[in-house]
Amino acid sequence: MTSSPEQLVDAEALTAEYRKVTLRIWFAFYLVVLLAAGATLAVLLPREPVSLDTWSAFKDSVRLASPATKLLVFGIYMMISCTFLPLNTSWIVAAVAMEQYSVTGELWTTVLVVSVVGATASTMANLNDYHVFTLLLRHHRIARVRHLRMYRSAVGWFERAPFALLFIFNLLPIPVDVTRMLAATHRYSRWPFAVANFLGRLIRYAIIAFVTYRLADKGYVAVIALLGLAFVMALGRLMMGIVRRARQVKK
Repeated sequence: MTSSPEQLVDAEALTAEYRKVTLRIWFAFYLVVLLAAGATLAVLLPREPVSLDTWSAFKDSVRLASPATKLLVFGIYMMISCTFLPLNTSWIVAAVAMEQYSVTGELWTTVLVVSVVGATASTMANLNDYHVFTLLLRHHRIARVRHLRMYRSAVGWFERAPFALLFIFNLLPIPVDVTRMLAATHRYSRWPFAVANFLGRLIRYAIIAFVTYRLADKGYVAVIALLGLAFVMALGRLMMGIVRRARQVKK
């Protein structure tokens, strides 16, 4: 694909804009938090009654592990689950929320702790995505993606309600979160980006934790319910678009 001189100039101007975003401070902060959590876990693990002899023995040892160890494993897993390492998060949220394995042994405190720790760690992972995307966009060849028709259509959709879209994509268990990429390419402010991510994940994980604690191994019902909500919202959006177009045709 060849680019016109105007597009090349525009791409170079865009890469200059992406260079205004401070990356070193974020990556240093993220790495320090991850290493500190890993070092603390390395100190705690030898003190835990971990047994790998049989699956039953392993489950019992996990149940007897300290809340700090469980939360550290949970937090580290959530912090590294991102676009470039797309680990499933629903199962581990359910695992630390099951009554017999929960970090507090009580419903509401378990829901609170699991949702807050999970949302905080996921927000850090998503912020890391944002900064990695920004780093990639500093190369003018990658920044030229903004000239693609598909991108312009997507960013027009994103610009209508960026905060709401980020919130919804984090609330619902959607496999591919395109809003994260759009937020970086569109240079959306990092503070509202973080807040939308945190609130969406907080509610999602609170629902999964609550349902799992109540239903034990049937915690997958929460994920199915969230997927159902996603389908209903998408269907509603589609119907609204059809009605809007029909009204325009009548006019």
